[in-house]
This record gives sequence, C-alpha cells and structure tokens, in this order.
Amino acid sequence: MTVSLFTDRSDASDPYQGGPYGGGPDAGEPDFDEPRPRNRRARVGWVLLSIAFVILIVLGVAPAPYVIDQPGPVYNTLGTAEHDGKEVPLITIPDEKTYPTKGALDLLTVSQVGTPSQRPDWFQVVAAWADPTRAVIPIDVAFPPNVTDEQVNKQSQAQMTDSQEDATAAALVELGYDFPRNVTVAGLTDGSPAAGILQDGDIITSLDGTKINDVQALRDAVAANGTSKPASVGIQRGGVDSTVSVTPTTVQDTPVLGIGVHMDYQFPFTVTLQLDSVGGPSAGQMFALGIIDKLTPGFLNGGQHIAGTGTIDSAGNVGPIGGIRQKMFGAKDAGARWFLAPATNCDEVVGHVPSGLTVFAVKTLDDSMAALKAISTKEDTAALPTCTAS
Repeated sequence: MTVSLFTDRSDASDPYQGGPYGGGPDAGEPDFDEPRPRNRRARVGWVLLSIAFVILIVLGVAPAPYVIDQPGPVYNTLGTAEHDGKEVPLITIPDEKTYPTKGALDLLTVSQVGTPSQRPDWFQVVAAWADPTRAVIPIDVAFPPNVTDEQVNKQSQAQMTDSQEDATAAALVELGYDFPRNVTVAGLTDGSPAAGILQDGDIITSLDGTKINDVQALRDAVAANGTSKPASVGIQRGGVDSTVSVTPTTVQDTPVLGIGVHMDYQFPFTVTLQLDSVGGPSAGQMFALGIIDKLTPGFLNGGQHIAGTGTIDSAGNVGPIGGIRQKMFGAKDAGARWFLAPATNCDEVVGHVPSGLTVFAVKTLDDSMAALKAISTKEDTAALPTCTAS
C-alpha cells in the first residue's frame, strides 16, 4: 500500500495548494491564484510610496511664504531701450554739446518672482535656495503688510524719478556746473522737535553757519550739533530768508531734526533719462557716469564693458542697494569684465563674485571716475579699492 506524505487538499486557504509540495495533478508548477505574503508586502509598499509621492507633489506646488530675487534685464546707459514701442536713447541731452561714446556702462536690475497674490511654489523656492544667482526673501519683507502692490509700485517709481534727478545733479556738479540745489522740507515726523517751527516747502539754506545744498551735508551738520543744544537753522520761506532754532532729538542713536526732506534742482539745461518698467534708486551711479561720458570728449570707460550699481546724491556719495549678488551675476552674463559696487555693500560681495568679474569698491563718484580712468588707460588697477572680508 502506498501512503502519500502530504494530503492533496482543496482548501482554498492553503497557500501551498498545488505547489511543488502538493500531490495534485499540477505538482511542480506553482499556483499564483493566491498571492504569497512577500507579494502582499510589496503591494502595500508601492501603495504607500504612491501616497507619499502624491503628498509631496501637493505640498510642492503649494504657495510658499517667500518671493525669489533673480538677475533682471541689463541696460547700457550709453545705449537705447524700448519706449512706447520704439528704441530711444536712455540719456538725451538736446540743448548741450555731446560726444560719441563706446562700449557700455551697464545698470543692473533685479527681477522678482512672486507677489502676495501669486506666490512661488515650494519646488521653485527649493531650487532657488540651491542657486547662487538667486535669493529667497520672506514675502513680508518684500511686501510689508498693509501695503498694496500699487503702493509699492508707486513708491518704486518715485524713487527712480528722484534717483534720476540726483544722478543728473551729481554729474553736473562733478563737471563743474553751478546751479541751485535746494534741500526742501517735505513733512514732519510725529513728535518732531521742528513742529511749529519748520513747515512743508521751507528751503534749508544753512545749519550753524554751514551752507546746506545736499541731504548728506544736512545730516553731517545736525550730527555735529548734537542734541544738547539748539541748532541755528537758516531757511527760506516764500522768498524771505530767516533763522530759526531747533533742538535735534535722537532716533536710533542719531541726532535728527524730525523732518523729511526733498531735493529741488534748477538745472542749467535739460537732461532726459528714459527707462520704462524699472523702479528704485539703484541706477543713480551709472546714470551719472553715462551723463558725464556723453558731456565729455573721449571714452570715459575706454570703450570697454563696465557695469555697476549704487544710489547717488547730488554731492556724489554712492550708497548701498539691494540685490547686489544678483546684479553681479547679471553683469557677468551680459559680458561685463568690471563692476563698480558701493563700498557699503562689500559684506554681501565678498565670496560671491562670479568668476571673470573684477569688482571695485566705491564710496563716491570720484572713486568711480578714478576706477574708470585706470581701466580706460590700462593702468595697474591693483591699487584700486576692492571688497575684503570685514
């Protein structure tokens, strides 16, 4: 009598039915009608992985609380730009003799990806974090709460208009032109020590005997006076000159009169600066250099490709700007070899200069002119100030 070691069962719950250990007619060929435990675990793993992937996609495309700064368009102040569908010169001086120019004096811009209503997604933000040419900015910093996009744009355009006037004034002062430059009161702060003494529209002509014809001169004179005694402020109101006393107060350890001021110029001739869809004050230095180049014979830049950035006032002081890293990469991509950076931005410059770009640190328009002279005459530029780690 032959006895089978394993009984061939028809119980569907037996996962090894009909397998190589069974006694059925298909012994030796596995039956896959029922999955094995390992296959079940694999299916569960794939399901969980798919769910995680979907969650990642959903989170990735969700709006992030940031905006992204990246290099924007580059404009040659010696060249042209589009205006109302036509190419027009960025700088036009119709009533004064001008001279041919060559090469480029580029001004740089920063493009911003995102607004409070259209924020970038997390995929874009993570990519920007990994990209040295871009910067991720908290949206509340780029767009302060309770300030509309329209208000931000208006302020930016107003800054550009003021910057263009300051650039024209700085260039003409550098070239020796004499013209009225009036520091005019444009509002008083809450609790201002000048309340009831100074008014909107007053022209500040002097402070403690020092002639005032630019904002920096006013700041310096107020700082020299301090807060322990009244300052003697010379003003012109309605064409009448007088002197008043104001005791400065301290704001963030700085003596101030508690007033806002605006520069009013009476230029000897018209200088038109045309640049659409660009706001902010950072083009001041390069506009000033472009005006000087057009009003003087020869090539201020030696015909080379030079870029730069920085605010400027009528006294020729070059001030800090935002987005310096993006602007350096924009300059390099546009073909510039040399870059003029505000010395006050040096901490952001060090360690971030693109390969092939040489950056000089400038504090005044005279510094920038000295750098351009060295470049144009092919002198040794090693002695020019550069940015170093603080």
